[in-house]
Amino acid sequence: MPPRRFRQTIVRVDLWTVTKLSLCFYVSAMFVTLVAAVALWAIADAAGIIGSVEKFLGDLLSAKDFTFLSAEVLRGAILIALVIVALLVVITVVAASFFNIFAELFGGLEMTIKEEEQQPR
Repeated sequence: MPPRRFRQTIVRVDLWTVTKLSLCFYVSAMFVTLVAAVALWAIADAAGIIGSVEKFLGDLLSAKDFTFLSAEVLRGAILIALVIVALLVVITVVAASFFNIFAELFGGLEMTIKEEEQQPR
């Protein structure tokens, strides 16, 4: 039996669903990025790179005891990441709203779906 094909048109996306999905995605991406940043910070600290940068900035700023406060840097990175997540979620919801408007004007997104029967193995 030949595969059956039919067309579907996406004319609207639910904004609440887009919000939930984008929030989950961006929070997950933030978590992965922060874990990678902490790992890179630990590696740079173990290799002495952080100390070299602190010494360079201390000489540049004429400060004898310039040091990065790791907890403060992490807290700042988390705050910046949360702001970026919020902005990206808003941008995604606005883009979905524009899709709904344009789909109403121009007819949506047309997809062809092919349904095949699975052969027994």
